[in-house]
Amino acid sequence: MAALAVAVVAVSTSAILVRWSTAPSVVKAFYRVVFTTALLLPWALGNYRGEFRQIRGRDLLVATLTGVALALHFVSWFESLRHTSVAASVTLVQSQPLFVAVGAWALLDERLTKRMLVGIGVALVGAAAMSLGDPLLAALGLINDGGGLSGTSTYGNLLALVGAVMAAAYVLAGRSLRQRISLVPYVVVVYLACSAVLLAIAVGQGAPLVDYPRREWLLFLGMAIGPGIFGHTVINWALAHLKSGVVSVSLLGEPVGSTLLAVLLLPGEIPTPTTVVGGTVVLFGIYLTAAARNHD
Repeated sequence: MAALAVAVVAVSTSAILVRWSTAPSVVKAFYRVVFTTALLLPWALGNYRGEFRQIRGRDLLVATLTGVALALHFVSWFESLRHTSVAASVTLVQSQPLFVAVGAWALLDERLTKRMLVGIGVALVGAAAMSLGDPLLAALGLINDGGGLSGTSTYGNLLALVGAVMAAAYVLAGRSLRQRISLVPYVVVVYLACSAVLLAIAVGQGAPLVDYPRREWLLFLGMAIGPGIFGHTVINWALAHLKSGVVSVSLLGEPVGSTLLAVLLLPGEIPTPTTVVGGTVVLFGIYLTAAARNHD
């Protein structure tokens, strides 16, 4: 539980580090994954060399597809933070359990119970309120647009939802692999595939990969050590020691932690009332869905 608490705090810093960096979104994502892989690789090769040799061709293909999904998750979510508030972006990207439930029903024949459907419906209402509430109120003249509604943007919210869908695809694609491959070899293979995809996107966009000031390199490294190693890697480790329901619910602390850090550390990041209300509804819907899914 202590490790899980540290992990939730660590992942809550991700949006802040991304916002502080001025590099292109794909470059931030690329170096976060590359540095995370570099930190894990010596440990992986020193302790799991035999397991790497046992990974079959089919599993490598699935791992590659998982890496593609993870790359698209990072690119869409990092870019969303350029167009919408931290509160809205992190809350919406954290809605991936909803898409995991739907994907498991559509692809793996898992049941969608009434409680899960209620949770998904509640979260969708909250997401709609977050994305459309401020523009609608502004159109009705009930609030002042303020040149961007405190940074909240429908486009940024949409990108965050794309990030949630890609995160769900990452979870679903990797589910079978985790039954046959240990955590460290699994994440290293997936991260290598993810890095290759991000590199291809960066080159295709003509994004510069070098000539950044030292501050940017420190931020890239911070993304890898904080949210990467102490965040997601520790969360995966905690899953071996805690019930998945406990871990799922605890991750709802990320939007809260990220929002509080944004208010303290980023200018102009006071969330609008509709973002606060809609975000609370989304988190409640995610909780209902995760609780029902783990209960069943």
